[in-house]
Amino acid sequence: MKHNISKIRSEYSGELLDIKTANPDPFIQFEKWLNEAIDAEVIEPTAMILATSGKQGMPGVRTVLLKDHDHSGFTFYTNYHSQKANELEDNPRASLLFYWPQLFRQIRISGMVSKIDPVISEQYFEERPRESQIAAWISAQSHKIESRSLLQDKYDDFVEASKNKKIPYPPFWGGYCLKPLSFEFWQGQPNRLHDRLCYEYNAEASPAWMITRLSP
Repeated sequence: MKHNISKIRSEYSGELLDIKTANPDPFIQFEKWLNEAIDAEVIEPTAMILATSGKQGMPGVRTVLLKDHDHSGFTFYTNYHSQKANELEDNPRASLLFYWPQLFRQIRISGMVSKIDPVISEQYFEERPRESQIAAWISAQSHKIESRSLLQDKYDDFVEASKNKKIPYPPFWGGYCLKPLSFEFWQGQPNRLHDRLCYEYNAEASPAWMITRLSP
């Protein structure tokens, strides 16, 4: 049976988001909202949608996990032979989206992406669970495979071959950092009169981040 999705409605209600009360530093404002999402026990609060596009201009989108963030940018890890990696090689511009429906909030972040220092990637890899380390080795991410059973066999063979051994760092795997040029903080409000604050970066301005309110 097909549901009538046009009839699905949700009412939004959240704290007011105003230029006067928002932090002038978007990184601090992000940290505040992320902490509130964690405190509210939002499912996967560090999950973020990553949008990229390659030479052909066809956008690609998927969910990745935020693993570090500071004023230098937002870091995630992946296989450097994956679709997202190939698209970032062609076009290093990308966007992130955090969506926390329980709080009626989302954050969009756009900027330039680059690989991080491989030393940092290796340090993070060594902190990962052993099972995740093995998965990074046996999965040719984004490439076609014949079956799940073949993938499981590769995993089992690697487990057997690496017993009592340290899993080495794979050179084809590592981190990317998105350095923001813009942020948009969205707070759902009643009657679809949502709050939207946009931060845009201008290195020659003082302050460097200019905040404007956008119509919902």
